[in-house]
Amino acid sequence: MHKFISMMFSLLVIIGLQVSAESAGTRPERSANRRYISEMTVPNGRGLGSWGYREMCPGGTYAAGFSLKVENIVYGTWDNTALNAIRLHCIDELSSLLSLYHDYASVQSEVGSWGRWTDIKWCPSGFLTDFVLQVKPIEVGIDNTAANNIMFRCSDGSFLVGEGTYWGNFGDWSKKCEGKGICGIKTRIEEPQGAGDDTALNDVIMYCCD
Repeated sequence: MHKFISMMFSLLVIIGLQVSAESAGTRPERSANRRYISEMTVPNGRGLGSWGYREMCPGGTYAAGFSLKVENIVYGTWDNTALNAIRLHCIDELSSLLSLYHDYASVQSEVGSWGRWTDIKWCPSGFLTDFVLQVKPIEVGIDNTAANNIMFRCSDGSFLVGEGTYWGNFGDWSKKCEGKGICGIKTRIEEPQGAGDDTALNDVIMYCCD
């Protein structure tokens, strides 16, 4: 009897967490000054554009999912921008343990002007730990798109590939997060030029928290 009551109590706790998470929606707050233990970069980022502000997940949460703002390939035009922004979606450890993804905070740095946001890709469990960027090298006289896609590794060993475009190649992986997981982002974006070859997102820095 005691075992049955204990099981029922555990079930009610989990159901209560699910209801609470579903009713909470997304949390808009972020913590730009949150302490981080390391920065993670990749060697194939491009130098065009300006760095945005560092945006951090709220304290106690880490990035477990992401979505991209992507301009799809437009045939018949020579100026495609491909990847325009990266958005991290942050949850706490309990939500990660129970695979609850309804109550999350979204953070992003600078955002390019074009494209649409893709669906969120979530780690099966755990948090994002490192990443690799797909970048098209500069070609004179050709439409240059800079960053076209990104892939993350989760702490459970799984991989999440973004829904970017196919130009360019994936470079080397960033170093792996030494703490709990990725907790912040800063992006380098080229503003619209008005005429000429726009590249949008050119580089990214991820931050790791303990």
